[in-house]
Amino acid sequence: MTPRVDKTRPPVLYLASQSPRRRELLTQLGVDFTVLDTQVPEQRMPGEVPEAYVRRVARAKAAAGLELVRDIDGVLVLGADTDVVLDDEVFGKPHDAAAAAAMLRRLSGRTHRVISTVWLLGASAEHCAECISQVRFAVLDQADIDTYVATGEPFGRAGAYAIQGRGAALVAHLEGSHSGVMGLPLFETARLLRQSGFSPVRPWR
Repeated sequence: MTPRVDKTRPPVLYLASQSPRRRELLTQLGVDFTVLDTQVPEQRMPGEVPEAYVRRVARAKAAAGLELVRDIDGVLVLGADTDVVLDDEVFGKPHDAAAAAAMLRRLSGRTHRVISTVWLLGASAEHCAECISQVRFAVLDQADIDTYVATGEPFGRAGAYAIQGRGAALVAHLEGSHSGVMGLPLFETARLLRQSGFSPVRPWR
């Protein structure tokens, strides 16, 4: 079923995301927006490098949202994608407890990348920003992993952890963007919005 979009009084900005975390993060920038629920396949192509994969999926989300509001003048649609990458392998969302535990065992004691890409698309312009963070996990024993998986937090999370939740206790070191690891790098997103004529919050003022 195609989502219904109210086109009588459109806001300036649309967010093409079903993620409550991205909605909360974008709200922090102080811009008005409306959410568009879009469905985009997230499957890596053979030989596709992780950065290109994340960039392609993020743009596809924004493009799918733009299709829903294309006949509205002056709107832009924001789409984003975030993935955990270890040894060139993209870790998606675990489908069950065993998959979550397997991911956490792989990440234990190692440094992985979190790639977060944002696209802002309009009828006549498009802009992109990318943020890559380095996250080092503490060494986890099986009891640590079992306890965390039992909380249910790993499900629906790329890499089977949520840095904004109990998963923060698994992270020994972060180099990069905390909000980027959550799913929407706020510094890069705010810069894109300013370049496109929006006025996001400037937290340093």
